[in-house]
Amino acid sequence: MHLEKRRLFIIILNFIFVFFPAIAQHDEKSDDPSEVLETGIQLLKKYFDKDSTWYIPNPEMGKSVRGLIHFVEKEPLDSILLVIDRSLQDSSFIYVSRLPENVSDSLQIPGYYPYSALLKDLDVRGSMLQRKYFQDELSIPVELLSGLEEQAGTIPPGEGRRLIESGIYSLPDSINLPDVIPDSMMQSPDDFRKFLRLDSIKIRFIEQKRLAYNDSVMNAFRDVIIENYRHQKFEEEYSSYKKYLTDSVRINNYEVLKAYNDSTVQMVNHSISLVISDLVRYADVMDTTRITMTNLAGEESAILLQNSNPYFSRVWLKNEQNDSLRIMVKSIDKRTMQMLIDDGVTISRFKPRQTKDFDFKTLHRGVSGLTGVTQRYQAYTPWRLGGDGTVGFTQTYLENWKKGGQSALSLQIVLKGFANYSRHDGKVKWENSGEFRNGWIRPGGEGAELQKNDDKFEITSRFGVSAFKKWYYGAEFNYETQFFNGYKYPTSKNPNPISAFMSPARSFFKVGLDYKPNNNFSLFLSPITAKNVFVRDTAKINQVSFGIEKGKRSVWEPGLNTDIFYRRNITTDITWETKFKMFINYLQLKGNLDMNWENLLIMPLTDHINMRMLVHFIYDENVLFPVYDANDIKIDEKPKLQLREFITIGFTYKINRQITRSRRKD
Repeated sequence: MHLEKRRLFIIILNFIFVFFPAIAQHDEKSDDPSEVLETGIQLLKKYFDKDSTWYIPNPEMGKSVRGLIHFVEKEPLDSILLVIDRSLQDSSFIYVSRLPENVSDSLQIPGYYPYSALLKDLDVRGSMLQRKYFQDELSIPVELLSGLEEQAGTIPPGEGRRLIESGIYSLPDSINLPDVIPDSMMQSPDDFRKFLRLDSIKIRFIEQKRLAYNDSVMNAFRDVIIENYRHQKFEEEYSSYKKYLTDSVRINNYEVLKAYNDSTVQMVNHSISLVISDLVRYADVMDTTRITMTNLAGEESAILLQNSNPYFSRVWLKNEQNDSLRIMVKSIDKRTMQMLIDDGVTISRFKPRQTKDFDFKTLHRGVSGLTGVTQRYQAYTPWRLGGDGTVGFTQTYLENWKKGGQSALSLQIVLKGFANYSRHDGKVKWENSGEFRNGWIRPGGEGAELQKNDDKFEITSRFGVSAFKKWYYGAEFNYETQFFNGYKYPTSKNPNPISAFMSPARSFFKVGLDYKPNNNFSLFLSPITAKNVFVRDTAKINQVSFGIEKGKRSVWEPGLNTDIFYRRNITTDITWETKFKMFINYLQLKGNLDMNWENLLIMPLTDHINMRMLVHFIYDENVLFPVYDANDIKIDEKPKLQLREFITIGFTYKINRQITRSRRKD
C-alpha cells in the first residue's frame, strides 16, 4: 500500500508541473492586390517545400526555385535567375516528380481496383467453391478408398469376441453361456444338444455384431477421407485463385496509378513552368542593385542598376590636383552600366604639378572601388544530421585443443542516425533518431544452427517549444519492433517462433515537459502517455505472452512515462551513455510497471575501430515467464528481470554534419 501511495504522489506531482498554454489562432485575409502572384508562390511552396510526396530530381533546380521564392517574398537573389532561365528554354524540363505509390486519391481514379472489391470477389469465389466441394456431388479417386479395412482398424473374422470382451456389445442372457458348464446341467443328451444349439446361436450373434461394427467403422473412416479430400481441393483451388487475382489487381493498379501519375506530373510541371516564367519577369522588372561611386573628395553618387531605366546619373571625378570631370552613368540592365564623358566638358592640357608626399591612404574611404558591399546576411545552422555504424565480427576455431572449448562465429551490426532541428533563437527544437541492431551467432560442432542474439528497430521523434528557462513543452512518438523471428533455441525442440516482425510492436505517444540544459542530459516527464502493444500474426505468436488478451491483437494503456538520457566522458577516450524509460499504467493498481534501461560504454581503439559494451535491463510486469517446481512441472507464471550484455569490437564510421542556412541581419 505504501508503494502505491508513492506512485500516486509521483503522478500528481508531474501533473502539477505540466500545463499547456492556450494557442490563439487569428485568421486574416490578405488585402494584397497581386493575388495571382501570391497564388503562384503558394503553388511552388507546395511542391518544393511542404509536400514530402514530391521529390526534386535536379537538386540545383530545387535550390534555385526556393531562392526565387525567397527573392519575391523577402530579399533579391539575382544569381538564381541564370539557372532558372536555362530551364525555361527546355519545355521537357522536370521540376518536381512523384512516385505512383504516393498518389493519395487512388480510389477516385477510373480503372483502379480497390481492396474492398478484391475481398468481395474472393468471398464470391469462396462461396462458389463451398457449393462445389461441400454441397454438390464430388468424384473421389478410387485409390483413396482402396485398402480401407487395414487403415480403419476393423475386426478380422474369428476375433469378434473382442467386441464382447471390450464391452462394445453384450450377449443376451439367453445365450450367455458360462465358460465351464457344470455337470449338473448336462444330465441328458437333450441337455448336450441344447448347449450346442445355444453355442451356435452365440457364434452367429457375435459374427453379426462383428460385421455391423466393421461396417460402421468403414463408413466413418470413409466419410473422414472424403471430407479431408473436399477441404484439400477447396484450399488448393481457392489459394490458386486468390494468388492469381491478387497479382492481377497489383499489376492493374500499378499501371493505372503510373498512367495517372505521369499525366499529373506533366500537368504540374507545366503549371510550375508558367509560374516560374511569371516570377522571373517580375524579378527582372522589380529587382534593383544599388552601388555607390565615391571620388577623391569623398562625394558619393548612387547608381541603380535595373531593367528599363532610361535615365543617366551624373558623377564628378577628381584627381589629386582637385580637377573635376563630370561623367554620365546609365543603367543598361541589372548587370551592365554605360559610362561616358558629359558633352559640356572642355578638356584643356596642363603641366603636371609636383605631388610629393601625397597620402594615397585617403583613397580608401571604407569602399574599395565598386566592390564595397556590406554584409546583409549571416549564416546559422538549424539542422544537424549524423549517426554512426558499427560492424563487429568474431571467429573462434578449435581443433585437437587439449584445454577444451568450442568453435564459434558471430556477427553484430549496429546502425544509429539522427536529424535534429533547432531554431536560431532556441525556442523550437525537433529531435529525430533511429536505431537498428542485429546480431547472429553460430556455435561450432556438428548440427549446430544459426542463432539470433540481438534484433532491434526503433525510431523516436520529439518536438519541443520553449516554456521557461531550460524546460520545453514537448511531444514524442516512439516505435520499437524487430525484423526477424525469435526462437527458444534449439529450434529442433522448439520449432515455433516466440516473436517476429511487428510481433510484438510497441509504440508510445507522450505529451509533457522536457528538461534539456545541454546536449548531454535530458529529462522528459510525460503524464499524458498512450502505450500500444501490437502483435501482427497471432496465429504463430502467442499474444498473451506480451500482455494481450486472447482473441485480440493489441492492447492500449494510458499512463505516466519518464525518459532520462545522460552522456558523460569518463576519460578523453571513454564515453558512457545511459537511457532509462519507465511507464506506469493508470488503469491498474498492480502489475503496472514497465522499465527499460540501456547502458553503453564506448572505447575507441583507432580512428575507425572501437569497443562497445552494452548492458540492457528490461522489466515488464505484463510479460510473464513460466515457473517450474522441482519435478520440472509448470506451476505458475510471473514477471522477471530480463538482462542482456554485449561486448563488441568492430569497424565504426561516424557522420556529423551541419546544414547551413542564411538569414538577413537586423
